[in-house]
Amino acid sequence: MRLVWRVIKGALLALVLLALVLVAPIAYVETACRGTPVANTYTALLPPKDHRPEARTLMTYPEWHIVHAYDDYAKVIATEDPHDYGYLRAITGYWSALCALTEQSAAHGGVDTPTKQMVYVIGSSFTLELLLKAAYEETLGRVATWIRGPEHVAGDEISARQAADYARFLQQVPWYKWDFARDAAELRANEPETFRDRERSLALGIEFGAKAAYAEVIAAAVAQTGFDALRLKMVVRGLPATEIAGLPGVVVLSEIPEGVVIETPRYRELTHLLVEMATKRAEFVEIAGNDDILFTATSDQPSHPQALYSFARQGYGDYRHLILVKVADLAQVLRDLPASGLTLEHIHDY
Repeated sequence: MRLVWRVIKGALLALVLLALVLVAPIAYVETACRGTPVANTYTALLPPKDHRPEARTLMTYPEWHIVHAYDDYAKVIATEDPHDYGYLRAITGYWSALCALTEQSAAHGGVDTPTKQMVYVIGSSFTLELLLKAAYEETLGRVATWIRGPEHVAGDEISARQAADYARFLQQVPWYKWDFARDAAELRANEPETFRDRERSLALGIEFGAKAAYAEVIAAAVAQTGFDALRLKMVVRGLPATEIAGLPGVVVLSEIPEGVVIETPRYRELTHLLVEMATKRAEFVEIAGNDDILFTATSDQPSHPQALYSFARQGYGDYRHLILVKVADLAQVLRDLPASGLTLEHIHDY
């Protein structure tokens, strides 16, 4: 009985410590990352029904941090092994960026409660996932690479490709729509010939199975609460309405003295569209009722004078910068990026 009680106490202690690890960064953001509220003096052109909260341009980054983390992971394991990825760096990067963005959000209407809850939930899930993955890859996974030797086997190559495909998928589609069962089946069909192949099939098969089950839960919850809007409205000028109407995914709604009112897709498609319009010499007047917007760019420099936050990317040897600009300045900023030494990564809508 003493042994059983020790095991129970050990398990309870581990759960308490894990809970503290997950709650600590939330408590830190809530208490230490407070900005100074600033009155909004901007008068929107679009009607209120077409507005999205301006602070959302900042709060969409945490989701993309996770997308970027998966991309970094895929980049690392393409030539190295999972234990070479900095799991703690990815975790601390999420919460550090969230702290900086939360402080900045105070000057843009603050973070609404549902959005705050969302970034805390996905941050905690991301933290737990990477801690569990690190615990395995830094121990048993590392041993499996020692047994394998320095060269990758088929299982390593397959998992690296799957990770890269998953990272690209996340740029436009929610993670819970990914077919994890297919990835697990592909690893099983690899006809393992080495210990490492069998280990990858088993370890990643368990991971993919857990994610597939969790994805079903999330998909059901989203179906109950409703999906976020996939399109938004904006006002642009500098291009005739007929030319704008020919752009992919764009619908011209009306013309006003300030410009042309259009409807566009959101997410990754919007980034490509804004770049195309800027290249054609369009100017952006207002997006979703807002006059500020966040974008991320990369460079070989560890900092940038306009960045709210900068940090190193894993596997790429460069740095990511989070930069907030006025919507009215965005087009010119995009046109000037190549000469500034920055490479555009993503424009964050609302």
